[in-house]
Amino acid sequence: MADYSRVAPELRSVLEVFPEIDFSQGIAPHRDPAAARPPLPTPPALEVVRQEQRTVPGVAGEPDAAVLLYTPPGAATGLRPAVLHIHGGGFVIGDAATFGALCRATALTHDCVVISVDYRLAPETRWPGALKDCYAALCWMHASAAELGIDPARIVVMGESAGGGHAAALALHAREQGGPAICFLLMDAPMLDDRTGTTSDPHPHVGHFIWTPEMNRFGWTSLLGVEAGGPDVPAAAVPARAQDLSGLPPTFISVGALDLFLEEDIEWVRRLTRAGVAAELHVIPGAYHGFGFAASAPQVEQVSQLRTAALNRVFSAQSG
Repeated sequence: MADYSRVAPELRSVLEVFPEIDFSQGIAPHRDPAAARPPLPTPPALEVVRQEQRTVPGVAGEPDAAVLLYTPPGAATGLRPAVLHIHGGGFVIGDAATFGALCRATALTHDCVVISVDYRLAPETRWPGALKDCYAALCWMHASAAELGIDPARIVVMGESAGGGHAAALALHAREQGGPAICFLLMDAPMLDDRTGTTSDPHPHVGHFIWTPEMNRFGWTSLLGVEAGGPDVPAAAVPARAQDLSGLPPTFISVGALDLFLEEDIEWVRRLTRAGVAAELHVIPGAYHGFGFAASAPQVEQVSQLRTAALNRVFSAQSG
């Protein structure tokens, strides 16, 4: 029986009803978002945000990428800021639509345009396929800024879990390519290191709920096409293996103290600050991976307020 003693009392109820994810039975049962996680219905108050399906040109040699475009209501008084959202799902499950409520809320709260990319999933598409999809979306946002009514100097990349890992990889890739600018990274429990749960020293108190070391090995191995944590892993495929983090965008990270990704996220922020990059880290006591599904819990409200404040600061500072 699972030990809930370290879990915050307000977060325990979700663990009792969260669907079990067992990749030993294959991926197919979890590809339906409703089968993989509790549904995220669109609250009526968010329906004022317009959602459109778009297809954006793929980068050289890659297919076009699908995105969902969210536009807040009302006439813009000028160029709006924008968010490129990259969804989670361990690299192997999930889709952009699953996070529609989050994207709508972000668009409405900040009067910004949100583009959520439906990147190709592993193992059918190995690295760097998903990265190229995300890069295509970022390039399209810059190239189409006038059409979209967005300020290309105020584009934030936001992602949770695997989406946070893709966000970090995208920032590294854009830097290496001399590509479009990203003004800020906003990541929730980003999945940054294939060695977590494989060759790294295991943390005794993390990774017992929702996303385990076994699941992490499966996700990374599916993305990489080689065994996670091994000597054949291409360094360019894993953000934590990057040697140089200088020149990356300012970064916000929130993560639960019981999350499997706790130590890799702390280490990422440590390395960012050593490289001269502004970084903000919030560790939530008693919180596990995916605790945001406990929507009414004070810990979820705390993180929401922190993220909102961070975006407000970024968008206000850049607007001048």
